[in-house]
Amino acid sequence: NAAMAYGMTLVLHKTFDAQRVLQSIEQHRATLFEGVPTMYMYLLSCPALAEYDLRSLTRCTVGGQTMPEAKMQQVEAALGCPLIELWGMTELGGLGTTHSLYGPRRHGSIGVPLPHLEVRVIDSTGSGEVVPHGEVGELQIRGPMTMNEYLGRPEATRDTLDADGWLHTGDLVRQDAQGYLYVVDRLKDMIITGGFNIYPAELERVIAEYPGVALVAVGSIADEDKGELAKAYIVAQPNQLPDIADLDRHCRSRLAAYKVPRAYQLVEALPMTSSGKVLRRMLRTLDN
Repeated sequence: NAAMAYGMTLVLHKTFDAQRVLQSIEQHRATLFEGVPTMYMYLLSCPALAEYDLRSLTRCTVGGQTMPEAKMQQVEAALGCPLIELWGMTELGGLGTTHSLYGPRRHGSIGVPLPHLEVRVIDSTGSGEVVPHGEVGELQIRGPMTMNEYLGRPEATRDTLDADGWLHTGDLVRQDAQGYLYVVDRLKDMIITGGFNIYPAELERVIAEYPGVALVAVGSIADEDKGELAKAYIVAQPNQLPDIADLDRHCRSRLAAYKVPRAYQLVEALPMTSSGKVLRRMLRTLDN
């Protein structure tokens, strides 16, 4: 809304098609492209990417889900402009944190809160204690932009918005000493294996670094002894099939033993929402 108030032209696509988006950027001399991680993965995989003049882009933004730093670097190299990560919620009416265009940017971080918002990181076990810098907890946020209620859903409102006005986001984050926030994962997506917490996004970042991986999502599979184990669902780059045995060695070199996926499956596509967010709860429908 702010961009349009300043006179920006907004180019809309009913559905996402990588080549049509690239054509629009070139045709309209677009200065800003905004998307979710999946859209950038499709752009990187587009065979015609190098054929388009994208020099008009001054920056791109990504939100909706965490994005591996290795892929962010590939996007910046391919599109020739900064990729700025941001975070928001419908319950906030939009944006909650981001990076300044002219200030420092940190790949993997959603930046810092907007000036009018307060944030805190709370122990996710329910103790209500604020965790020290660097430790993982649930992000809570308070300020004039938080919602009043879910219409007609008082129980859901009480679960999300406490009496002191803190909005429980359901996102697990850590905050560094400079105030930068890093999303670890969604609380509901956390996998517990033998009493240890596994954050799928951490595994996805490591797997996405491996050559031939276009998209990856990590879900859970049942295990009699440990309760849950991690499983990786991988979409390969066109004409570039990952070596699964070598990928497993790559994961073992980067992750603690209990975090390494116990299974890998190559798939044609991942289940997604209409906006391109991966539906982790639907990953088990791909099992073979």
